[in-house]
Amino acid sequence: MSSSPGREPRVDDAPVLHVDLDAFFASVELLDDPTLRGRPVVVGGAGTRGVVASATYEARRFGVRSGMATALARRACPDLVVVPGHFDRYEEYSRRFRALVVDLTPVVEPLGLDEAFADVRGRRRLAPGPLELARGLRQRIRDELRLESAVGVARTKLFAKLGSKRAKPRVGPHGITPGPGVLWVSPQLEAEWLETLPVDALWGVGPSTAAKLARLGLRHVRDLRGLDPHALATKVGPAMAGQLAAYARGEDPREVVADRVAKSVGHDETFAVSRQSRAELHGDLRGHAEVVAGVLRERGVVAHTVTVVVRYDDRTSVSRSQTLDFGIDDAGGLRQVARALLESVPLTQAVRLLGLYAGSLRPRAGSQVQLSLDVDAAPDDVLSAAAASSRQHQSDRAGLRDAIDEIRRRFGRTALGTAADLRTSGVEPPRQRGRTAFGPDQESSGD
Repeated sequence: MSSSPGREPRVDDAPVLHVDLDAFFASVELLDDPTLRGRPVVVGGAGTRGVVASATYEARRFGVRSGMATALARRACPDLVVVPGHFDRYEEYSRRFRALVVDLTPVVEPLGLDEAFADVRGRRRLAPGPLELARGLRQRIRDELRLESAVGVARTKLFAKLGSKRAKPRVGPHGITPGPGVLWVSPQLEAEWLETLPVDALWGVGPSTAAKLARLGLRHVRDLRGLDPHALATKVGPAMAGQLAAYARGEDPREVVADRVAKSVGHDETFAVSRQSRAELHGDLRGHAEVVAGVLRERGVVAHTVTVVVRYDDRTSVSRSQTLDFGIDDAGGLRQVARALLESVPLTQAVRLLGLYAGSLRPRAGSQVQLSLDVDAAPDDVLSAAAASSRQHQSDRAGLRDAIDEIRRRFGRTALGTAADLRTSGVEPPRQRGRTAFGPDQESSGD
């Protein structure tokens, strides 16, 4: 289906596709546990501090939505089923999803795990039009992944993303209404949306920016047309002001950028019981560092910036960062830098969230990698401690670490570990990335 029942667009009319997997996390959980089908299910944290990350349409009928506190969702829907996140499964399906999109066109720009832009101009001579390409891709996703998706087809990224949202099913008072699945945003539909859409439908306009615009009387996209960008810049900044003015005119010069590399890798945890001491937080950093280092090595990159984020019980946050002149992808090294940074954070009250992020990523090949740091070093001494480490020691650690990674890949995550991983029951498996991304699963423990 498209916005115009007559002539279908040519590739040059609508070269951009935005593909969005529907209720992705929840849909994967239903594939793994078919008994959940037809029930109101959310993926999220089950504890009082949990947050909904993804909801089935059965749950959305009760007003449950992503970003909602799990406690509120339970009150809205007493029969709600809360499933903890399984990021390893989501990443597996995400890789398969991207492979299908890349099979259509190599010019693919991923957005998160479940979305991607695709530029199909290279298919001008190989297919009648972009709608047929979109329909074929959507059918392959359904047949090969057993997942539903929506595709927006448009001349720009802005309208393609708006189109995919409108192509999804809708929840109303009488139930769930199927969406078209594929939607072409024709010039006529573009003009209609520019007259009727609220400003928060625009790319990059979140609740905070929308509130600022509302205070200026700017609630619809049409309100932005003819506005002095300099006046708007005083409220939202020059970059955002220029972007909003262009969107209001229906302009979006952004190209689909293939092979976009993630700028950072991180892991954070909201504790069921707030941490009271620095010693507890130092213990938490060990697991955080293992998760982040594992992702870095899996992607073949090293980090040159380490950041620690602490959020207190009053929801205020403090962060500390260190830029390194060497690359790092080792859990021990990350942990030691992070501990040094944490020492400079004032613990004026209990801590509800701790995050560790590795940024300024570069390919591991050819990078100078530091593998061992002085545990007791202060932040200013970390770099000198790193410089003092020998290249041979780095190579030795790299070989051991890579061997452990390979054995775990071949024989399982608990096949081999270091002494710190040993428990009475055997080797403790490495933490899974995103395990507590939506809040703690239980009330009494933060781990």
